[in-house]
Amino acid sequence: MKVTRRAILLLTVAIIALAASDGFKTSAASLKSVAAARQPNIGVKSYSSLEKAQRGRTVQAAVVLEIPKGYHVNSNRPTGKYLVPTSVKIEVGDNVKVGAVNYPKPLVRTFSFSEEKLSVYEGRAVMRFNLTIPQGFPHSKMLVKARVKYQSCSDSECYPPVTRDTELWIGIAADNETVKRANTNIFGKG
Repeated sequence: MKVTRRAILLLTVAIIALAASDGFKTSAASLKSVAAARQPNIGVKSYSSLEKAQRGRTVQAAVVLEIPKGYHVNSNRPTGKYLVPTSVKIEVGDNVKVGAVNYPKPLVRTFSFSEEKLSVYEGRAVMRFNLTIPQGFPHSKMLVKARVKYQSCSDSECYPPVTRDTELWIGIAADNETVKRANTNIFGKG
């Protein structure tokens, strides 16, 4: 079959037109969703050490990543400049003070996709932080929002970075109310 210059030119124009159309954008979005579907299902949850916090006191809270077997995420201080660190950003209001996030001790491992040793989290990664509730806190409960960014990998490939949000409601005890520990082993109690 003889291919003419005119046929090649028409095919090129058609490809450019498709690329500029909404059809191409839909295809690009579909490819992005396929890539996201291939990523491991990493659980992201938040916890508080107390069922209710007291005004004027500090309560410990945590964000927990549950990483499936065979996968890992980069630590908060990855060894490679090209790797995306795990980060947790906390948002609260009403003058609640947020302490620094304490990240777990990472594992140092080598993988088939990198010759250098990498600093990673596997299994369960618990990032703890303190919240100090002001004495004049005006509400009976407090919303804590956490934005977690991480890059997950298998033993052979890394996936695009992901940002996930999690929310935690913490009750605020009345002045005469007894405060109980939350039923969780994240804080070594419960």
